[in-house]
Amino acid sequence: MTNFLPFNGGINHHNHHNHFNSHCRTRQELVLMTLTANVEEATNINKKLPKELLLRIFSYLDVLALCRCAQVSKYWNLLALDGSNWQRVDLFIFQTDVEGQVVENLSRRCGGFLKSLSLRGCQSVTDGALKVFAQHCQNIEILNMSGCKRITDITCQSLGRYCSKLVQLHLDSCAFITNSSLRALSEGCHMMEAVDLSWCSQITDEGLELLATGCPRLKYLICRGCQQFTDTGFQYISRKCSHLSTLNVQGCASLTDECIISLSEGCLQLRSLCVSKCSRLTDASLVALGQTCHELRTLEVAGCSQFTDSGFQALTRNCHNLERMDLEECVLITDATLGHLAMQCLHLSKLSLSHCEMITDDGIRHLSSSPCAVESLTVLELDNCPLISDVSLDSLISCHSLQRIELYDCQLITRAGIRRLKSHLPDIKVHAYFAPATPPSSVGGGRQRYCRCCTLL
Repeated sequence: MTNFLPFNGGINHHNHHNHFNSHCRTRQELVLMTLTANVEEATNINKKLPKELLLRIFSYLDVLALCRCAQVSKYWNLLALDGSNWQRVDLFIFQTDVEGQVVENLSRRCGGFLKSLSLRGCQSVTDGALKVFAQHCQNIEILNMSGCKRITDITCQSLGRYCSKLVQLHLDSCAFITNSSLRALSEGCHMMEAVDLSWCSQITDEGLELLATGCPRLKYLICRGCQQFTDTGFQYISRKCSHLSTLNVQGCASLTDECIISLSEGCLQLRSLCVSKCSRLTDASLVALGQTCHELRTLEVAGCSQFTDSGFQALTRNCHNLERMDLEECVLITDATLGHLAMQCLHLSKLSLSHCEMITDDGIRHLSSSPCAVESLTVLELDNCPLISDVSLDSLISCHSLQRIELYDCQLITRAGIRRLKSHLPDIKVHAYFAPATPPSSVGGGRQRYCRCCTLL
């Protein structure tokens, strides 16, 4: 199921840039072509528009466009490379070419203007370049070093020393990061609100304790695949990070109900929780969440095979704001869980029931007749639900908001059923697979024919 967590764009105080960047690639090219049609026109623009307005226009261009503008004329070179235009830099598209010298030069040019830098996937960048970066760009707020596999604790020590305004940090897949990094960050980056430590395999509960102690404003914590974390580490988070709203511990297989019970007692503002593949959790976790975490919007519990209908009944009794749920491979749930969701979760928009083999047409019919499905449901995943048939598709016709449905390996679904659904919901995307028809057996009593491979042999 899709990762619903709002971490990547969760902290950005410049929303006009986000809105612009979502669809500005063609607009940037249009502006670029207009401004650089010929040198004479560029000269006229320079005369007609004040420098401040030109800088404002340039501020909406990305790195590539700015570099092109810098080649138009000496004046545009000064404008394009002005530090004020480089407040947000994403070098992901250049990841294979970016080396330490590039980061150092960029740091010196941008200086205090730089607020957000993404080095995602830049595997050639090392601690030395990031030390220079930390020294020159002390106003940095968002730093993405996802997949920078050569950085070590030295980088985080530099950040802790110079970058006190750091708010959001991605360290996922940085295998050399240890508890020492979190010690440095906790001592120098007290404004930190979001951290991604996914697959940092050397970090332990001690690191979580350091982070919780030094960064009490923490709101987003992503720890996918951190196998050394136990209940103890998250008890520190629960006690000291009361503002936590998003937590992802997918694949932290050692966690038990004690972890979730502790978090539910200390993190009452929790809105998004992923505990997928935490197979030791039981209904006690769902009961605890239902008792206190009433603001929960997203819950991902794929592979939590001990959850039952009773647990989801307790959860939905008070968590009426749930919008997105991933229940894939919750193999013990039945139609009863869909009944609880239908009655209690009126804002449910995305639901995955893949590999929930006891779900039947009755459950889907109950869900589809509820106000949440009719008004809100946009995505429904039913892969490998062997008891689902065309009857379910017919009942979903009333779900006018439904945009996508997954039906892989639902053996009772037919092409005719899908055609009926699409005739009522023409814009819906249906993902299904139908095995090729079995060829008819040969007619006649003669010796069985060899296949082509056997003939060749």
